[in-house]
Amino acid sequence: MGHSSYDPVEQGPAWNVGRKLGAKRPLKPKEIWAIRFMLDRDHKLRDRALFDLAIDSKLRGCDLVKIRIGDLVTGGRIRNRAMVIQQKTKRPVQFELLEPARSSLLAWLERPAEELMSSHSQVASIGRTTPARGNTRGSWTNG
Repeated sequence: MGHSSYDPVEQGPAWNVGRKLGAKRPLKPKEIWAIRFMLDRDHKLRDRALFDLAIDSKLRGCDLVKIRIGDLVTGGRIRNRAMVIQQKTKRPVQFELLEPARSSLLAWLERPAEELMSSHSQVASIGRTTPARGNTRGSWTNG
């Protein structure tokens, strides 16, 4: 079947022409430390805590932003392990929180209550505040 000259679809190049398809390569340790350094330098405690949590948990973004403080904190202490049910697979995933993630989460949670409440709306809209898909690494590192 051919296309009609009255077809409203513009016949331009596909949106993904020239882009790499498939899985992206994982971040190198040097890139991870560069991102951590920049977040620390800019005093972005929430972003550093979420970044470290993402590295440790290897969760999808939709699962990461649904984690509640109660999933990570027990009796005023950050847990060593946490469990989350993934949205896509509906299966539980257990992960270990390493020292960088525990310390950055603790630093973020120890801020005054007014600051935490003002950043609460930012946490809820994290999907709209992050860089576009596929551009996350380029905006933080040189490579």
